[in-house]
Amino acid sequence: MGLLRGVARTAVIAGTATAVSNRVSRRQAGRWSRQAEQQYAEQQYYAGGEEAEEQPDPTSAKLDQLRQLGELKAHGVLTEAEFEQQKARILAS
Repeated sequence: MGLLRGVARTAVIAGTATAVSNRVSRRQAGRWSRQAEQQYAEQQYYAGGEEAEEQPDPTSAKLDQLRQLGELKAHGVLTEAEFEQQKARILAS
């Protein structure tokens, strides 16, 4: 019985470690994706690309960012504190 309990305990620990690792990976990927998008937008703006000339309505852009932020939080990619911090940053811009 002791061996079975040890195997079960190891399986639970391994499963928990995998879940945590996957969550961290998703959060990092999300952050990197947002950073890459922001850098691309800045490059387009400074390069004078076509996309920089067609700037969307600032209010609708903020709403889109907030909607995307809400989706990331709903999927567990962002914590409550990270969500609030990013929301404040978007609203302040």
